Amino acid sequence: MADNPLVHLYDFGQSAWVDDLRRGMITTGELKQLIEKDGVRGLTSNPAIFEKAIVGSADYDQQIRASGHKSVPEIYEDLVVKDIQDAADLFAPLYESSKGADGFVSLEVSPYLARDTEGSLKEAHHLWERVNRPNLMIKIPGTPEGLPAVQSLIAAGINVNVTLLFARSAYEAVVEAYLKGLEAHEGDLSGIASVASFFLSRIDSSVDDLLEKKIRTTSDPEIQGRLKALAGEVAIANAKLAYQHYKAVFESPRFQALAARGAKPQRLLWASTGTKNPIYRDVRYVEELVGMNTVNTMPPATLKACVDHCELRPSLDTGIEAAQLILDELAAVGISLDQVTDDLLADGLAKFTGPFDKLLASLKAKTEVVTAS
Repeated sequence: MADNPLVHLYDFGQSAWVDDLRRGMITTGELKQLIEKDGVRGLTSNPAIFEKAIVGSADYDQQIRASGHKSVPEIYEDLVVKDIQDAADLFAPLYESSKGADGFVSLEVSPYLARDTEGSLKEAHHLWERVNRPNLMIKIPGTPEGLPAVQSLIAAGINVNVTLLFARSAYEAVVEAYLKGLEAHEGDLSGIASVASFFLSRIDSSVDDLLEKKIRTTSDPEIQGRLKALAGEVAIANAKLAYQHYKAVFESPRFQALAARGAKPQRLLWASTGTKNPIYRDVRYVEELVGMNTVNTMPPATLKACVDHCELRPSLDTGIEAAQLILDELAAVGISLDQVTDDLLADGLAKFTGPFDKLLASLKAKTEVVTAS
């Protein structure tokens, strides 16, 4: 265990979470082993993960069969809530021993509510009460409509994972919502936790595509060289600059006044950390972003790769000037990072509504088959 880089990650102040949840992970002891052997300290889920889990196995058939005449959305919620509760219970000892710093399990509101403040609030309160675990985090997309919900939930003492953050401006707005929520909460703040999920590999995939198009349209070797030098560099640069904002805010007198009441910093959580381009090192979004008071949620393949060959160093707080130069150069070659991140947010919302639609349709069909058998 001592030689496991994933366990060693925590020595650098970063918590490894797993971006996956299937009932089989719980029933086979797989999740328990990830916690006890590999040092996994939390878990994230999303509609796409649940679609794959529920439709792709028979693990849920018995519960579906016992659902009686419930509607498909009700059955879906029952299935998901049980998995989340069981996962939260496995992480409960860690949650207790870390005094509420880790051991969280994230559950997302319906992707259809990403642009609906009141709807998000209503569902978040419902899920919080239904799951009834102190180490639950409710996932809310970091849209303009989501931010008032984040602020209100924090003020109500509900843990929040703000997801689908691509732009630093969006992240800065999320931090402000968190602070305002804390300021509105009366009394002790030590029981409230939040993370801001900042996405990585999707940024590089989008930017690299734009760079490749520009490379094909010029014959100037100097310009081609400038464009090629930016490939695979933008997401990490963007994240490093976001972390500088994190440090400035959570070291400020404003937050220190809240910390005196027990408040915890809202940690940056690195998401979308699976490398999509095979020419890049498969653990680059782990190795290049190791820093204090952060989280990295990894899909199973990245988690396994990190256990095998992660080489860790305190990398997040280095190369800040170089990171700014990378983003300056991106603008200089005519690529708007703001446009890229706007497009990725819209695409990210669609990536969750699509699987959610598919999940409900597949669950309907599965329910008909299972209940008829």
